[in-house]
Amino acid sequence: MEKAFVAQRVAKKLFVTEAAVDGALAEAAELMSEMLQARKDVNASMVFADDAAVKMVEAIKALSEARTAMVAVHNELNEAKLRLGIRAKMGLENKPPAMASDVAPATLREVG
Repeated sequence: MEKAFVAQRVAKKLFVTEAAVDGALAEAAELMSEMLQARKDVNASMVFADDAAVKMVEAIKALSEARTAMVAVHNELNEAKLRLGIRAKMGLENKPPAMASDVAPATLREVG
C-alpha cells in the first residue's frame, strides 16, 4: 500500500481522536459548572459534595493531560510522515466538523 494513503488513514483517526478528547474536556468542564450551579440552586454549603468536586477537577486535569499527549502524538506523527518522505498535508482537507473553520461559533450564555 502506498505510504501516502497509509498516512492519510492514520491522520483521519488522529483528527477524530483529537476531537474526541477536546469534546470530552468540554463536556467535563460543563459538568463541573453544572455541579457548582446545582449546589448554589439548592442552597448547599461549600462542603456539600466537595469530594465529588475534587474528583471532577482530577478528571478535568487528566483530560487536559490527555489533550497535551495528543498534541505530542500529532507532532511525532508529523515528524514520522516527513521521515517517510511524505510532504503533503495528509487529511487536513478532510478535518472532522469540530475542527473545520466553517463551524459556527458557540453561543455564550450568562452564568451565576
